Amino acid sequence: MRETLRIAAGVGLVTLWSVGVSTQGVVMQRTMSLAMAKTIAEGALAECKAKGFNTAVVVVDRAGQVMVVLRDEQASAQTVEMARRKAYTARMFRTTTLEFQKRTNDPVYAAQRDVTDILALGGGVPIQIGDDTIGGVASSGSSQPQDDACAKAGVAKVAHLLK
Repeated sequence: MRETLRIAAGVGLVTLWSVGVSTQGVVMQRTMSLAMAKTIAEGALAECKAKGFNTAVVVVDRAGQVMVVLRDEQASAQTVEMARRKAYTARMFRTTTLEFQKRTNDPVYAAQRDVTDILALGGGVPIQIGDDTIGGVASSGSSQPQDDACAKAGVAKVAHLLK
């Protein structure tokens, strides 16, 4: 009986150890290329410029780190920082910043606006492949709905690559 319990305990430990080992390893992630980030930024900036707006556009990677910053020569200084924070917000919350703004009007979620670098203004859009968010893009310098449209136009430039 004692031997059976000892063997069962040993098997249990080996099982626990192998479960722990099987959860270790390399994690594969999709990452946006610099070329893709530049195409998105250029597309967003061109869309706003075509509508007469002088904006800034920022693209962040899956970690929320800045990859590309473009600022129209006539855009005001604060537009870059606002675009960076909108792109970060879109990436981290995996939704447009217009949707984030609406959701955080609810007192239950309002504290999310207090997180460092979050900005609840329209103009930020997540960059996604299916359910995998690989970055964010944002425009700043026009109206919130127009900034949103410009950011979406930038993503549309690479939509065929995001399938």
